[in-house]
Amino acid sequence: MTEQRHALVFGATGHIGKWLVRELLLQDVRVTAAVRSEESFTRLASWLRDHDADGRATQALVNFNRDDLGQDPTSSAFSSVTEVHNVAGAFAFGMGAEAAYTANVTSAERVVRFAARLPALTRLVHLSGYRVGGQDPTRVPWDDARRAREYKRLGAYEGSKVESDAVVQAAARSLGVPFTMVNPATVIGDSVRGESGQVLGLATSVVDLFRGKLPALPGNGRTFVPVVAADYLASFMALIPISPDAENASYWVLDDATPPLPDLLRMLGKHLNVRVPWLRIPSGLLKRLPAKLTGADPETLSFLSEDRYATAAAVALAEAHGLRHPPVDVALKRWADYLVAGEPAAAAGRVASM
Repeated sequence: MTEQRHALVFGATGHIGKWLVRELLLQDVRVTAAVRSEESFTRLASWLRDHDADGRATQALVNFNRDDLGQDPTSSAFSSVTEVHNVAGAFAFGMGAEAAYTANVTSAERVVRFAARLPALTRLVHLSGYRVGGQDPTRVPWDDARRAREYKRLGAYEGSKVESDAVVQAAARSLGVPFTMVNPATVIGDSVRGESGQVLGLATSVVDLFRGKLPALPGNGRTFVPVVAADYLASFMALIPISPDAENASYWVLDDATPPLPDLLRMLGKHLNVRVPWLRIPSGLLKRLPAKLTGADPETLSFLSEDRYATAAAVALAEAHGLRHPPVDVALKRWADYLVAGEPAAAAGRVASM
């Protein structure tokens, strides 16, 4: 079956995209990486070779500023594409509303429209998010007033991801594109080496903890900021197109065994052999304090929640294919080691070995 699969991956050079391309190649799936430049593809090919996937992917240069993405989906280059994975977009806090909308809503809708014209397509897999997934596709398009209100309430990044989730579903349904929405939690490094190119959100807290700049532990014993290892997520996404039951479905992909946030930070502090703050700040109070005092980006505070998520369907699908989460404590420790490896204290041997 893998011999017949041809995956087109948007966002192939990002943290998640690289692991996804690698996993598809290791499964002998033909891969075309949709990239913005020759240079970015060269870096991807080098990374793949260094990670045992020997650079067998091909490239397609795309331009997200164009409605057609700068490519003809009916050309011979895409005639055999059976699946599209969209992991493109901007993951950044502090963006302006217009930039967030362009990066996460307009681009996603263009990918759906591109996919709709692929003659051999059997599935579009779209990466959304655990806090924004499950939106109502009947409530689009948003008018300017609603967009301004939601982007202000949630922050431009999260607001654009909420809108994008609904827009992708609505566009796919209207164009007859079979789709699957994947809603991952915080994506940490891979479970083997902890490798990660992102230092945002939870990663920032880990680095601040290591540097002695985390003034207090946020949240309480129920504050849940779940994680998922990058290689597990890649494996999960790779099996979606061969799963008929996943068509037009949504999956929350996260490790329910993730410790409550204060416990997670204590564990990593002990592992890194650094002082852990004794002071704790409840999430509600933290959200009311000025950013100058907390040092936290206001957009990250909505993630400090006690909410739990409907993971049963994703777990069942994964386990039916023999896929299970790696031990979360080990994955977190390896990720933390990778994050602080370049820090002066780590170079001096401050990090405890596993």
